[in-house]
Amino acid sequence: MLVIVFALVVVAALGGFLAVLLLSDRGQEVSEPAGVQSYENLSRTHTYDPVTYEQSPPVGGDHNPVWQNAGFYEEPVPNEKAVHTMEHGAVWITYAPDLPQDQKDKLRQLVESQDCLLASPYPGLRAPVVALGWGKQLQLGSVDDPGLREFIRAYRKGPQTPEAGASCTGATEMNAPPKDSDR
Repeated sequence: MLVIVFALVVVAALGGFLAVLLLSDRGQEVSEPAGVQSYENLSRTHTYDPVTYEQSPPVGGDHNPVWQNAGFYEEPVPNEKAVHTMEHGAVWITYAPDLPQDQKDKLRQLVESQDCLLASPYPGLRAPVVALGWGKQLQLGSVDDPGLREFIRAYRKGPQTPEAGASCTGATEMNAPPKDSDR
């Protein structure tokens, strides 16, 4: 009987220790990286029409019903599709088209190492690299800036994500609904 009681005490203690160990990281929120600009009250309407955004690159707002699949792109992607992907929890990393090749290679490796990361060139950036999450924007001097990884940790599938759990891949092109003039 004493052995059974002792075994139960050991199992309970071990279970409690594991629970504390596993849950301790969940209570620690990742702090917002320095320099992040935040935007609130962004609309989330689907539209096939082009959207004019207040921020460049955009941090959220109305967007295409089809999202842009996460991944590394050598050509610009439509704002409206990238915004939809951010609504699903992606971090969109935009980079200057003339970013040095070694920086692009590092960025590609980073993007391909995690899900829900999207990278594409974006003409007219005010910085060589700009990281974006829904309602969040951070300008960076290079891919090597530690702020980029901090931003990804804080906002990839982060608490600001409007559609948490939605996929960042698997999008397929849909036909736009017919306009009245097409009928």
